[in-house]
Amino acid sequence: MSKKKQVYICQACGYEAPKWMGKCTNCNEWDSFVEDIVDKNLKLNTCSKVGNNEPIKLADIQIRGENRTTTGMNELDRVLGGGLVKGSLILVGGDPGIGKSTLILQMCQAIGSQDKEVLYVSGEESVSQIKLRAQRLDVETEKLNLLSETNMTFIEAQIKKNTPDMVIIDSIQTIYSENITSAPGSVSQVREVTHNLMNIAKRDDITIIIVGHVTKEGSIAGPRVLEHMVDTVLYFEGERHASFRILRAVKNRFGSTNEIGVFEMVDKGLVEVKNPSEIMLAGRPSNVSGSIVSCSLEGTRSVLIEVQALISYTSFGMPRRMATGIDYNRMVLLIAVIDKRGGIDLSSFDAYVNLAGGIKVNEPALDLAIVMSIVSSFRNKHIDQHTIAFGEVGLSGEIRAIGMPEKRIIEASKLGFKKCIIPMANKIKLNKFSEIEVIGVENISEALNYIN
Repeated sequence: MSKKKQVYICQACGYEAPKWMGKCTNCNEWDSFVEDIVDKNLKLNTCSKVGNNEPIKLADIQIRGENRTTTGMNELDRVLGGGLVKGSLILVGGDPGIGKSTLILQMCQAIGSQDKEVLYVSGEESVSQIKLRAQRLDVETEKLNLLSETNMTFIEAQIKKNTPDMVIIDSIQTIYSENITSAPGSVSQVREVTHNLMNIAKRDDITIIIVGHVTKEGSIAGPRVLEHMVDTVLYFEGERHASFRILRAVKNRFGSTNEIGVFEMVDKGLVEVKNPSEIMLAGRPSNVSGSIVSCSLEGTRSVLIEVQALISYTSFGMPRRMATGIDYNRMVLLIAVIDKRGGIDLSSFDAYVNLAGGIKVNEPALDLAIVMSIVSSFRNKHIDQHTIAFGEVGLSGEIRAIGMPEKRIIEASKLGFKKCIIPMANKIKLNKFSEIEVIGVENISEALNYIN
């Protein structure tokens, strides 16, 4: 007779405890333990199996080469590292309603046009609902097969029967395995289902894409261990009511994790944004204080971003600080540098810093632009609208060198900028540019002289 025991599993990290606890000792999450039943004999039988695999010498391994399939979207191919790799397991995460299912359904059209069979498994919608969404997105491929199912056993049987080239699971939180007694979406269920899908992908050389919702804290709903089991993790970012979406690779075993893809949500679905810089700078006001353009490097792509700042006097004892698109602590640090090294007292002023366009950037190359925009708003003097600035600001007020300044300057020159303020350490090593004036500065005091 099967011997079972009762355990409590943390829904955030998967830690098992013999009794319920208010706080997880492993990840420090509160009220995250859920009761579960574990079949000890089932685990024992699984672990006692001996595989037929034998170790192979490194020199004897034959590399087949990556068999990639294009998704029909250059932005998505860029993030994936060139396309979908055969036999890979890909996780696409994002807030509910952000456009994950729309992106994948549009991708199915391109995959089907390459004479490849696609099995779309939905645990949230009926096949009729998916059909209505496909009609709205003009998805008409005959190679797309729809299945509304949540039982992993039935899903695996259909994969074995139809032998598709690609499988889509939407979403992983709705699928359950009969071997686990806990509810769908729990740590045990998600981990078991993902493990089964991983075995199918590697064994049958099938590309499998799983969709996962994101919690309010920004992590994949369910276990964090899910990210370690898959080959690629893609996050869909952006405000639900905004038109622009950013697809970012957090983990990628077949490409770079620094690439981003930019999309715009329209009535017919997602449209690629081939030149994000023009979109980010659209509608930028001219000759207004507190505004300057900087350049961020996302993988191989240079993106020009408008940095805005608003400094206003406050009669309260504690001035307010607010940052949108950049790290709040980084903004506070730069304000302290302006106070100490620039001789500008902002202790009686509220400070608001925003990156226009809804993009989020953590690169220190925006430091110089943030400092100049804050001082520009404080002095109520504008910066020449054809000027761009980038560089890292140190605690001593020095401007430190950054990577790949040539690519940033070339991108700025393409969009008509005439003056570029960069770290002196970068300018010394640069070749001369005929279409744009490059100015090197060593500290923030020199940079602030270019505020009219």
